[in-house]
Amino acid sequence: MIGRRQQVALALTAVLAAGAACQNQHRETGAQGRSAPAAPGGFTLVASGDVLPHTSVIERAAYDAGGNGHDFRPMLAGVAPVVSGADLALCHMETVYGADGDYTGYPVFKSPPQIAAGLAATGYDGCSTASNHALDDGAAGIQRTLDAMDQAGLRHSGTARSEAEARTVTILRAGSAKVAHLSYTFSTNGNPMPPGQPWAVNLIDADRMIADARAARRGGADVVVLSVHWGTEWQDEPDRLQLGLAQRLTASATDGHPDIDLILGTHAHVPQAYEKVNGTWVVYGMGDQIAGEMYNGDGAQDPRGNESTLGRFTFAPPARPGGAWRVTKAEFVPQVYDLDAGRVLDLNHAIAQGAELEAVRNRIRDVVLSRGAAQDGLVMAE
Repeated sequence: MIGRRQQVALALTAVLAAGAACQNQHRETGAQGRSAPAAPGGFTLVASGDVLPHTSVIERAAYDAGGNGHDFRPMLAGVAPVVSGADLALCHMETVYGADGDYTGYPVFKSPPQIAAGLAATGYDGCSTASNHALDDGAAGIQRTLDAMDQAGLRHSGTARSEAEARTVTILRAGSAKVAHLSYTFSTNGNPMPPGQPWAVNLIDADRMIADARAARRGGADVVVLSVHWGTEWQDEPDRLQLGLAQRLTASATDGHPDIDLILGTHAHVPQAYEKVNGTWVVYGMGDQIAGEMYNGDGAQDPRGNESTLGRFTFAPPARPGGAWRVTKAEFVPQVYDLDAGRVLDLNHAIAQGAELEAVRNRIRDVVLSRGAAQDGLVMAE
C-alpha cells in the first residue's frame, strides 16, 4: 500500500466523491452508509482506532486547508459514508491539542484543534481521550482539547478539566438507547497527573472500571461501552494484560446482566483480533486510523502502522422488560491511511474501484479473525 499512489488514484477519487457527498448528511442510513437498518428500537454503533497526527499529517491538513488553518475533512472523507451511516460513531483521539500554531508530532504531540471539527463533520459523535499521550501538555493540553471538542459538538470521555467532569458519565443517544461511553489508559508515558488533579486522566483499574460501568447503568444507561488504551505496540496478538482484563471485565454481571456490553481497544498501532469473551464482543485493537509514517520496535518503517479497522455492531433492545440489550450483528471494515495521498481509505470500496490492495485487506482480515470470531458471527462488511 505504502508508496503506491498510482494504484490507488482511481479508487481515491471515487472514495472522496462518495465521502464528500455525505459529509453534510450526518446520520443518513442505507446503501450510502452501507449499514442495514437496525431492528425497531435498535441501533448501529461504529468505532474506529487511534487518531495520531504526526507532523506529516498536520502538514497535509494545512495543505488541504489551502493556507487557511487546517482541514481534516478531506483526509477522512473516504470513511464518512460508513461513519455517518451509523446511529452512533465513536473515535479515539490519542493526542491533545496545541494553541496558536504550536503543533508538534512525535514524540510529544500537540495537534491542531481543527481536527475536532473534522471528526464531527465526518459523522463522529464522540471520542475516547484517555491515552498515553493525554498529558503531553499537562492540564492545559486537556483543557484545549476538550474545549475544542465541545465547540465542535463532539462528546468525549477519559480526561477531564474538573473533578465534577471526571465524575460525570458521558451518555450518548443512539436510536432509543442511552449509551454510556467510558475510557481508560494503561499509562501516561511517565507524565504525572497535574498538581491537585488526580482525576485528570482515567487509568486502567479493573475494580474502578466495573464500578463505573455499574454506576452508569444505575444512572440510566441501557448500553455500556468501554474504550481501553492497552496492549503491546506492534504485536498482532493481544497480550496477557489484554486477555486477563477482558476476561474479568466481561465476566462482571449484575442481576444476571453483563455490566459491560462492548470493549473497544486502541494503542498497539496495528489491527488486532476481535473476540467474543463471556458472550461480550471485545476488540483488542483497531489500529491507527490516522498516523504518519510509522516505525516499529526494530526501527523499520512498518506499513501495518497505517492499517486499521472500523468495528460496526448492531444492537437490539431487550426481548422482554428488564432484559439486556444485545449485539445481533458484528462487522468490521478494513481501512488504511495512504501516506502519499494523505487519505483514509475504506479498503473494500477502494478495491471495488480498482485498487490492487487485496493483500493488505486480507492480512487485516486474517488478524481480526485469528481468535475464532468468525465462528461467533463476525463478518467483514461488504
